[in-house]
Amino acid sequence: MTHYKNIFLTISMVLLLACAPFSAATTTATSIAPTSPTAAEILGNPKYPAFSYGGYREKTRDVVPTKDEIKDDIKILSALGIKVLRTYNTSQYPQASRLLAAIRELKSEDENFEMYVMLGAWIECHRAWTDQAKHTKGNIKNNKTEIATAVALANEYPDIVKVIAVGNEAMVQWAVTYFVYPKIILKWVDHLQDLKAEGKLSSDVWITSSDNFESWGGGDTHYQTKELAALIKAVDYVSLHTYPFHDSHYSPEFWGVLAEEESLSLMEQIEATMLRAKKRAMSQYQGAADYIASIDANKPIHIGETGWASIAGSSYGPTGSHAADELKEKLYYQHMRDWGHEAGMSMFYFEAFDEQWKDTGDATGSENHFGLITLNNEVKYTLWDEFDKGTFDGLTRNGKALTKSFGGDEAALMNAVLEPPYKSNMPKRSITYVNPKAVAGEAVTADYYVVTHDRLLPTQSNNMTYPSNTLKINPWEGTCNIIMTSDDVIEITTGTGDWWGSALEIQGDAGENLSQFESGYLYFELRGDPKLTFNIGYQTGNYLAGTQVNNFVSFGPKANNPLQEEWKTYKVGISKIDKGADLTDVTGILFLHGISPKEKTNVYVRNIFYSKK
Repeated sequence: MTHYKNIFLTISMVLLLACAPFSAATTTATSIAPTSPTAAEILGNPKYPAFSYGGYREKTRDVVPTKDEIKDDIKILSALGIKVLRTYNTSQYPQASRLLAAIRELKSEDENFEMYVMLGAWIECHRAWTDQAKHTKGNIKNNKTEIATAVALANEYPDIVKVIAVGNEAMVQWAVTYFVYPKIILKWVDHLQDLKAEGKLSSDVWITSSDNFESWGGGDTHYQTKELAALIKAVDYVSLHTYPFHDSHYSPEFWGVLAEEESLSLMEQIEATMLRAKKRAMSQYQGAADYIASIDANKPIHIGETGWASIAGSSYGPTGSHAADELKEKLYYQHMRDWGHEAGMSMFYFEAFDEQWKDTGDATGSENHFGLITLNNEVKYTLWDEFDKGTFDGLTRNGKALTKSFGGDEAALMNAVLEPPYKSNMPKRSITYVNPKAVAGEAVTADYYVVTHDRLLPTQSNNMTYPSNTLKINPWEGTCNIIMTSDDVIEITTGTGDWWGSALEIQGDAGENLSQFESGYLYFELRGDPKLTFNIGYQTGNYLAGTQVNNFVSFGPKANNPLQEEWKTYKVGISKIDKGADLTDVTGILFLHGISPKEKTNVYVRNIFYSKK
């Protein structure tokens, strides 16, 4: 999960650490001899279950939980048998330092108390969170301070801090507001490894980076670079994220009830669907593991994040994939824990407690509901058995005792369960009209390149063709919802953030070669809210490689092309919207990008094709 916001709290220690380059290098590891197990002994050991921890109660991280509030959280997690917690920032917010102090106090009160920490250091690019983000360069000042603070905390709490994670989802390219390339992460990993070699950081502390499975080479081959290979060699282990929950919307190939399962009971349908969700996570892990093994066959891999939301709005809720509810959350949690034990790997489950700062604009936003305990102290279905065993007796959070969600009424809980969609009725998330004889990268010689159309139907007897590969219908960063209806209409529901965007993206390692259409036209039909402002066109090059070019025409009240509520056909000259395109590498066959309105609205596209005339 993405943990972000560039609001920095200034504390005296951080200022001191930031005064000199690599200032942590002058800090010597404390003489306190760790009597606790090392990272090598903890990770993969079933005696040390792990959770991601964010104890924020309010709608902003500027309100940091007090040490006493954190102690309440730790006591709850300890009662559940949890022994390892993962954090995300060091210097930006004082939660990590308060967490460590709270654990030490609990250890002083009870010599048998155990809790260890995977300490996250936030890493971001130069000019992160702006429209001028420079991904090839890190935010030197902030990144340096994060790392220096991590070292100082690890040296102050050697009996507690067992891992330092350099960055969280910092390399995955959909994090467009802050991601960095592997070389930036590698720089800081190497620095920490050097400090270990110099005796300025305990050699028992393991160094990693925690990121999406694709960032570790398990997806798009563009991630598989020499820099990534060097990073894999440099870390002590790989911390990998997998989220089939999000894939239920973005890549739902595994999701939904199969035709042969439609006669089963609802519970059987859900169980079968959630088993496929588990297998989805396992396949993403395996894809990355295969690549990692090709670089370093002995490199350990552990799950740094995975989880399932219990409540969601449009994308994953009642109007979306029907993924979010407490029953599915429980089944997924059980699957993940079982898999971790079977595979001998740690599983940092995301997360212990709900937080509301992540999506302040939407109370039902899924990011707010990944916890197993709600903000009003309700224990979700996953932990009902623990509640019945008395695990939480005498424990409080926010000054109140814990209760069961739904008042403990299982029938009420089941009434809230969302039926998984039937595969036969699910909206399309990809366009599969493909010419099997076409080869990606070879020039398209036909007069018409048809994406989707109700009258232009390529056959052997006409001079028309379909794409060489499947087109993924991709909503960018969850900024909108996009589907293709049964009658082949692209339906986009905008978000309400700063912007929204989506594209029909050619799958595979090469874009489509439409160079022979340079003097031709892009056709499409549009209808929608006349107040909407957006660009529409085609993309060339690869975003991951930094070569992407957006070529577009603008629509909106202040543009030459106002959108209408009725269908209208548009003919756009390819060369007239060329912003420096490489037509031999068209990767976004059609894209839309706009300014979000105050309220969600819709735009519809159909009958998309390229023509030489």
